[in-house]
Amino acid sequence: MADTHQGGAEADFDLTQFYQIFFEEAGENLDQMEQMLLNLDLNEANDEELNGIFRCAHSIKGGSATFGFSDVAELTHKMESLLDRLRRHEITPVPEMVDVLLESADASRSLLARHQAGGEGEVMPTADLVARISRLAAGEGGEAPAPAPAQAPAVVAQPVLVAESAPAPAAAVPGGLRQLQIKIGPVEVLESVDAIKELFRDIPGLGDIEDLPCDEPQTRLFAVQTHSTDDDLLDLMAFHVAKEQVQITAPAAAAAVSAAASVATPEAATAAAVPETEHLSPALLPEGEAYGIFEGAPGAPAIKPAGSAAKAATRPNMAQMESTSIRVDVKKVDQLINLAGELVIIQAMLAQNSRALDPSANQQLLAGLADLDRNTRDLQEAVMSIRMIPMSTVFSRFPRMLRDLANKLDKKINLVTQGEATELDKGLVEKITDPLTHLVRNSLDHGIEMPEDRIKAGKSEVGTLTLAASHQGGSIVIEVRDDGKGMSREKILRKARERGMDVSDSMPDSEVWMLIFAPGFSTADVVTDVSGRGVGMDVVRKNIAALNGSVEIDSVEGVGMRVSIRLPLTLAIMDGMSVGVCDEVYILPLSSVVESFQVNAADVSTVTQGSQLVKVRDEYMPVIGLERVFGVPRGEGSNRSDIMVVVESDGMRVALLVDELLGQHQVVVKNLESNYRKVPNVSGATILGDGTVALILDTNSLVRRAR
Repeated sequence: MADTHQGGAEADFDLTQFYQIFFEEAGENLDQMEQMLLNLDLNEANDEELNGIFRCAHSIKGGSATFGFSDVAELTHKMESLLDRLRRHEITPVPEMVDVLLESADASRSLLARHQAGGEGEVMPTADLVARISRLAAGEGGEAPAPAPAQAPAVVAQPVLVAESAPAPAAAVPGGLRQLQIKIGPVEVLESVDAIKELFRDIPGLGDIEDLPCDEPQTRLFAVQTHSTDDDLLDLMAFHVAKEQVQITAPAAAAAVSAAASVATPEAATAAAVPETEHLSPALLPEGEAYGIFEGAPGAPAIKPAGSAAKAATRPNMAQMESTSIRVDVKKVDQLINLAGELVIIQAMLAQNSRALDPSANQQLLAGLADLDRNTRDLQEAVMSIRMIPMSTVFSRFPRMLRDLANKLDKKINLVTQGEATELDKGLVEKITDPLTHLVRNSLDHGIEMPEDRIKAGKSEVGTLTLAASHQGGSIVIEVRDDGKGMSREKILRKARERGMDVSDSMPDSEVWMLIFAPGFSTADVVTDVSGRGVGMDVVRKNIAALNGSVEIDSVEGVGMRVSIRLPLTLAIMDGMSVGVCDEVYILPLSSVVESFQVNAADVSTVTQGSQLVKVRDEYMPVIGLERVFGVPRGEGSNRSDIMVVVESDGMRVALLVDELLGQHQVVVKNLESNYRKVPNVSGATILGDGTVALILDTNSLVRRAR
């Protein structure tokens, strides 16, 4: 008796375990599709570009149908139909097609997000998009002249007899169920083929499979009933056998080939053969068959002419591309980084304790500790690099935003990106996106002129906005540049005086430009939904300062503007200066430290309410005593503080009063709030080489305290 496995709803195989992988891959395909659509030149669209966009839609549709997300599958199927006609050059591409495909990609993203959230949220209507896509696919407004279609041939037709049988379309039965014969082999291990039968048992609704007799060695033959397409079946089987080892045919086609083999003469063979049928248009097939099957599409049945069989038999198999990356949960990466940080701390303890050892008596031990130090640092750098991702991840978000915003403002813009391969810590990438978005919108709205104004100024009507990233020392510098009208010094000073700000005409340009970061400051004459409320640049400065970064502006009126953001490469490790106050040790971010000096009592002045000022090169700056801020008890006979460290934040400098400078070194940042509680004027903590805990000071908060 034949071994039959039934696929049904009662199967205990849980597909939800693959949901996350599908959602991630679908998101990547949507991002890739959007990027290719934005780069598509409608006047010179080549087949490779259109095929690439088609493959993205096809992959999303196939996965959505497999997991039962019918709304996504329906929408992407319509997109696929439009893209298929485009790549066949049956219709002429027009801008409206790009618009509707981009909107459909956004809709697909929303639908997938709803499924990922377990079906929560409002269902996004797609009927209008489907209707627009269908109208464009029908050629309204962009169809190339085409001959009237001939009378549709029968759905089931005998294939041309060739020396090597090519896969033929499967026969359809009522209800969309397809009758197939699947031949797998030759394979080295037949047990790998048995796993394919398990797929039909474990995946609900996939169909039924039954063994058929087969005389060929290391080969298995199956009879299959399924609603799935050839492409979907091949994708499932690819987990167990190579796609080149699978042949999917209809039973009628297999019987015809067998009958033709018994014909003795060429004349009889010619009489037995039927004319080659043209590939059927999806519109002429039943819905169950036409769903996702296009001529030339991945997995679509191909009808080869007789003369191509010998060439196909001698063609080598295509090499399978090996995966060069794996998906790892971010929590696992963070755990690995944390353990590497602990290892660095332990190594520092060993190094500190080994200083008291006699080098001659413990030469081998000290050499081993030196090797441990080197390998630990290398391990730390390697582990930290895992969290580093390229800036292209951030830059790729802006082409679509600029396109939509430029259309809204009736401006023309060309986006140029530089240094996309420059890497930045994943945590910083997520937090830098909003400030960059404000800067880009500000450049397009305020900086880039209208096309007619640019022509009058002797410029190209198309403005250029440049996003650039580069490494400089231990920091990354991100620049937003435009060739617009720049900023007007007089206008900024006038607006500042209207707001009651203390400004003067003798201020250097660098200080004038920084006025735009003041809360509520805006040079826009009209408030729009794009900008003009005076909150964007203030948000930029606060977010950058929270990342221990800085912002600089350079502008030339009539030429353009440049905003430079300097950030540390990572937030997990920082360069710090350790200072001592009585018996306590504190860490200052080295990026905030300007200078340090020993102060004379005559240089310190006391003003109202006991506040102190220190005179440094004819400039007075506030003095903050860390002993008083943190309530550090001072023992009898201990020396008073006479060293000051100048730190800078938000363009303001203060002098911190400390007892001693202990040195500069890299420290592993620990989150104090998650392990203890939020402490004022403290941004984190670290463990020193002797095992004691040192607090990392929040210089931004200390500077605000002095205002």
